[in-house]
Amino acid sequence: MTAMAIEIGAKLNELLHCLDKDIEQLRGSLSLLNELRSLVIKRDEDSLGRLLESIQTESDTHKGQELKRYAIRKELALALGCGSEQVTLSKLEAVLPEEEKAQVAERKAQLKALINKLKKEHLSTALLLSECARFNRLLLKSILNFGSTGTVYYDSDGSTKQQSDTAFVNLQL
Repeated sequence: MTAMAIEIGAKLNELLHCLDKDIEQLRGSLSLLNELRSLVIKRDEDSLGRLLESIQTESDTHKGQELKRYAIRKELALALGCGSEQVTLSKLEAVLPEEEKAQVAERKAQLKALINKLKKEHLSTALLLSECARFNRLLLKSILNFGSTGTVYYDSDGSTKQQSDTAFVNLQL
């Protein structure tokens, strides 16, 4: 084996380990989205606060993982003699031997499936939160405008006056 092949093999092992951690993080993110939706539906504010804190602490871990993956990508680019932006899993599949190609292809397929599922779950969570916000707006509007006809009344001097005798909440002092 040449020195370059040994170097690429070592960096590839680091990359595969890094991709395995990425897969774990994606699964964790899916779990967090499911938990978030569950807690929003249950209206458990204390647990939502704890969940937010845990998400913020995991954010640093995700950043560290991303920096590590980028460093490995740069080292692989140097070993392959190309730019780091050109080093992709597809490019690695094209230049690696069959056994290593299969490992990269497996991780790539897992990542692609998890990313598609994460996009779907993210959309579901965003739609749930959007519907909650819409429902809250409608609820507040119906409480604060209870009995209001929406009609504007004018005094004899031409100024507008709100119909205060049928409002649920009277904000006049």
